[in-house]
Amino acid sequence: MIRLVTFNVRHGRDDDGRVDAERLAGAVAALAPDVVALQEVDRGQDRSGGTDLLQAVRQALGTAEARFVPTLTGQVGLRAPEDGQARPAASRVLGAWSGRRRARGDETGEPGYGIAVLSRHPVSAWRRLRLPAASPFLAGRQLGPDEPRAALAAVVETPEGPLTVVGTHLSSWRRWNRAQLWTLRHRLRAAPRPLVLAGDLNVRGQLPARITGWRELVHVPTYPRTRPFLRIDHVLADGDVDAAAPARALDLGLSDHRAVVVDLTLTPRGRARP
Repeated sequence: MIRLVTFNVRHGRDDDGRVDAERLAGAVAALAPDVVALQEVDRGQDRSGGTDLLQAVRQALGTAEARFVPTLTGQVGLRAPEDGQARPAASRVLGAWSGRRRARGDETGEPGYGIAVLSRHPVSAWRRLRLPAASPFLAGRQLGPDEPRAALAAVVETPEGPLTVVGTHLSSWRRWNRAQLWTLRHRLRAAPRPLVLAGDLNVRGQLPARITGWRELVHVPTYPRTRPFLRIDHVLADGDVDAAAPARALDLGLSDHRAVVVDLTLTPRGRARP
């Protein structure tokens, strides 16, 4: 079996607003995943103490296979005034937006925010996919409230055979998350199968499966963390991959989402398992 975890980490923030990278890394590692798709990952952000959350999780898992795809560069959070003087909320929000830049994807050494995929098994190919943006950008600067969106595909060489894992975080705007799903369906047509798409899709219930034509493997609510009643974190499967047991949505004491855990098997569909 291959254990897949998808988790919108909300930059590792707990209910008190604190960010503890070691706590986040330990919580993810305790799930004993083979492959992890993370969303809302900070690197070098003031709001998360300047830490690299991907590296913290990577070290806890002991894996060399990991990629971070920033969707934004620059400081993306609401920064505290350096002179200690309070600022109007509108001014602080405008300042945060104006400091955001759309990431090219090849930035090094700059603060970033985006998605990540990690694997205990070798990865034979990586691919970054840019998705349609809800908010316009001018000269790389964000002009609206919705961040750019991307997907990261990894061909994971598991002991059961190759598995394409695609991690993503889609828009919270209804029109655009559906357009982004259609884009993924189209652009992943030639990707190696079997394939799973994992992440916070911001689309409820069975609609992602209907849009893509892929099978939904998550049938439990995932949001909000404390009393979940919405299913917006999904794992969609296409090809010879199935869930070996029902997916679980677990409260890790961090973020506003639950972490989703799915044990996968690459047994071809229709073939009886021993």
